[in-house]
Amino acid sequence: MVSRFTNLIDLNDMPVDWWNKVVSLGAEIADDPEKYAHECDGKIMATLFYEPSTRTQMSFQAAMLKLGGTIIGFDNPATSSVAKGENLKDTTKIVSNYADIMIMRHPSEGSAKAAALTADCPIINAGDGGHLHPTQTLTDLLTLSKEKGRLEDLTIGLCGDLKNGRTVHSLCKALSCCRGNRFVLISTPELRLPFYIKDILTVNNCEYKEVNSIEEAIGSLDVLYMTRIQRERFSSPEEYEKQKDVYCLDRAKMAKAKPDLCVLHPLPRVDEIAIEVDDDPRALYFKQAKYGMYVRMALILTVLKNEYPTVLLEGKVHKSVCCTNKNCITQKESYIPKSFRGSGDTLECEYCDERVLRRH
Repeated sequence: MVSRFTNLIDLNDMPVDWWNKVVSLGAEIADDPEKYAHECDGKIMATLFYEPSTRTQMSFQAAMLKLGGTIIGFDNPATSSVAKGENLKDTTKIVSNYADIMIMRHPSEGSAKAAALTADCPIINAGDGGHLHPTQTLTDLLTLSKEKGRLEDLTIGLCGDLKNGRTVHSLCKALSCCRGNRFVLISTPELRLPFYIKDILTVNNCEYKEVNSIEEAIGSLDVLYMTRIQRERFSSPEEYEKQKDVYCLDRAKMAKAKPDLCVLHPLPRVDEIAIEVDDDPRALYFKQAKYGMYVRMALILTVLKNEYPTVLLEGKVHKSVCCTNKNCITQKESYIPKSFRGSGDTLECEYCDERVLRRH
């Protein structure tokens, strides 16, 4: 199924030159934002945030306002008809009648793709559960382009909740498309990177290794991407408590790093970066957040041109097969077509990328 619109659901749905153009435009806007002050005069952006957000929501809002547009939407589903039991399709279908572009964050994986199936305006995925966060990845790419001067031949350390970290998943998928990148995956055994992301690294001939501590990796890194242990992704408080304080980047660890290391973090942080690191010139996470506004300005302008209609579903509907991921949108909204890639006994859900064994 091909959409009528350019949607950003997964950055890897788009060719590399498409997102390179977005990043390049973001760099131009960062250098002269006033030049773009009236590009979206008369346009309306809807923001549907089913989960809490500070940077992503506000940076999108600021981006649209700086482009001359206006904003509608909600940041708490309890104040909308969602609280009355309205399903995802009805909410997004109605709101898409009022807006020229829609930004959505939702706790269920695959929700943005499901909404794009029926929406009457383009949709940008601002985070779908623990699955993907493509606009954070565009932020990260712009930051690296400006601060490192390249996206290739980098040794990238990713630390924290690699299992549930949608920012990590999106960044790995994107940077694996760039020549010569190497990955160091720093996590506990319980929070390791999902196999489907590791498979993408392998297919793209990217070296990677898994380690347990920051200390054993930091000296070799060009980039260290810290992430928080996400309380909201754990099934119980006890499981969270076992993991929450395992990693903390502090001044002593930074002393072992390269002089030109870039420390990034999608934020918010909890305890995984000590406040004392903020004054280190290699700590770029606050600057990274500002780059996010500029790249989202570029993304809004690019998506509204509607030059690249998105392929949403390319697999086959299997009515008798159910995705086994309990957080997949197809588990919660029964009307959504259960579409899977592949054939034979192993299928892959087109919404959340979960692998499913087909039973005969």
